[in-house]
Amino acid sequence: MKNLLWIILVMAWLRAAGEGFEKLPLGGFEKVESELGTLVAKKGHGVIHGSHAKEGRQSLRLLGGRKREVELLFEEPLEEKKILSFWSERWTSREPFSFEIEARAGDGWGEIYRGDKVVRVGGFLTLVEVPLAEGTVAVRFRSTTPGASGIMIDDLQLEELKPMGVIKVTTIQPVVPVLIRKEINPVVGLHVMTEGRTEAKEVAKLRIDLKGTTEIDAVKSVKVLFSAGQAKAGAGKVFGVAKKDGDGWLCEGNARLVPGHNYFWVSVEMDESADLDGRVDAQVLSVEWRDGTSQKPEVISPEGSQRIGYAIRLQGDDGAKAYRIPGMVETNEGSLIAVYDVRWRGGGDLPGDIDVGMSRSTDGGQSWEKMKIIMDMGDDPKWRYDGVGDPAVLVDRRTGRTWVVATWSHGNRSWNGSGPGMTPEETGQLMMSYSDDDGVSWSEPRNLTRQLKKPEWHFLLQGPGAGITTKDGTLVFAAQFQAGPKRTPYSSIMFSRDRGETWEMGTGIKSNTTEAQVVELKDGSLMLNCRDNRGGARTVGVTRDLGKTWELHPTDRKGLREPVCMAGLIRIGERLYFSNPDTTRGRYNTTIKVSEDDGMTWPEKWHILYDARLGNGYSTLAPVGEDRIGVLYEGVTELYFIRFPLDELSR
Repeated sequence: MKNLLWIILVMAWLRAAGEGFEKLPLGGFEKVESELGTLVAKKGHGVIHGSHAKEGRQSLRLLGGRKREVELLFEEPLEEKKILSFWSERWTSREPFSFEIEARAGDGWGEIYRGDKVVRVGGFLTLVEVPLAEGTVAVRFRSTTPGASGIMIDDLQLEELKPMGVIKVTTIQPVVPVLIRKEINPVVGLHVMTEGRTEAKEVAKLRIDLKGTTEIDAVKSVKVLFSAGQAKAGAGKVFGVAKKDGDGWLCEGNARLVPGHNYFWVSVEMDESADLDGRVDAQVLSVEWRDGTSQKPEVISPEGSQRIGYAIRLQGDDGAKAYRIPGMVETNEGSLIAVYDVRWRGGGDLPGDIDVGMSRSTDGGQSWEKMKIIMDMGDDPKWRYDGVGDPAVLVDRRTGRTWVVATWSHGNRSWNGSGPGMTPEETGQLMMSYSDDDGVSWSEPRNLTRQLKKPEWHFLLQGPGAGITTKDGTLVFAAQFQAGPKRTPYSSIMFSRDRGETWEMGTGIKSNTTEAQVVELKDGSLMLNCRDNRGGARTVGVTRDLGKTWELHPTDRKGLREPVCMAGLIRIGERLYFSNPDTTRGRYNTTIKVSEDDGMTWPEKWHILYDARLGNGYSTLAPVGEDRIGVLYEGVTELYFIRFPLDELSR
């Protein structure tokens, strides 16, 4: 009987939920049938958008331009007053911007909502709720926005006016490491599903337990955030700060629920003493409503727990707006050297005010020394601050010298502005620095452009990420160049056979390939694993003559999927380890994979998701001692480090 009641309630909620656009065909439309009625638009006014949504993957988008319109026609006039609601997002901060909703009951249209100053930019943050009168036969969404922008709509609902009821309370657990130095770390979420909208339910207390947390003495604070209908892990405002209450924690606050989905996030902040091999877990034991009643979630905590990691660089550290493009190696002395872009004024790529930063750990990533700037080519605004970035790092295993290579943009001399020629005024410059004391101090950069670049090429740059020393002592970095009238990019390698005194360049592996990583296979050949602008899967090839010729690998364009993004790849012992966003669309679900057969197969049993959140997606890998592997990867504007026991990755 209880299961039957649950099914009835869920079906009732699904009917109320209306249209999430998930089943509608992608692209532009002039007429399409939805769950709520017929959507009608003039050509070029509306599309079903496939890569951004409140829930799921799809949403409705009114395209940029003047007086764009999409109408929703009901099959029958409404028999009673109802509420139309949806989550919306302004797709630009530029002007002009106007958004209104009109309703038709009878012969004429009348305005029922104006959101010009209400709908916000980013993340479907605005919940729109408008009443529809009895007899309404259609509504019309109308916007004016700049070109290539528009307004997004998702989770369109049409509901009766009735008191709110709670039909589901359970927990969810996205894969999100708990990062030392970061204040908000969502460990577990509470999902409350409601129907109805009058007499809204209010949450007053949550009882929480941290059972399963191995580093309980390192817990600095426990907070709960409430994000209403925002499903992004860790989103929302602070509901309350939890306090110890017997064996558990009690968090008190006030949260007025919205119709449909509601999310609470239990966030744990850790002290720097927390062991990176430890785990954090949390349970929501009960919810207490404002009326004094309480409810236990169906599941108090899903299986699993969160890893502990270290936020090496946070937005705002040392005054920088963003940190991106990680590279990392373990030195012969056992230190970890991390290099990256320090983007002082914003998150954008070169050209810009960017320097190469370096962080060093001598205890396996458990702590990190203060950042050093190891490449700074100037700060003259006339030359776009002479930015230098996209670094790659390599350790010469025979001498112990650590090399870093990066690209210098003197003015607009980067991906889009670099041209043929050799001078800084004509083309991007390939710069290299080194350290002979385990990363403590660094040489002045020297310019390798004339050694490696062909004058007719538009641009030459490195990996980024990490390079290798081969068994015969050759130093090898992945590289890339643009050639031909269409500036076609090609992945390749650059190498030195004389301990870095001189460098040579290989040929391109395939057109429309860019950021790559290189490993040496068991037979001494070199595998290049490349970002491919065609999307969907990685380009993979092999060379036996240091890049003079290439042979595409059997797994080329089918063995490893990607959303067009940089990836990490290294060899440790007999195994290859690979890291990237394990998707074909969107940079999220960052995953590490293992191959025992030189990349011929990557068994799914050896895939470990380590961060489910949307980020910039770049990652790099390095050994950590004899029995661990470290990953340095990007959030949106920050850099995070976690490590895995090797035996966990290939059980």
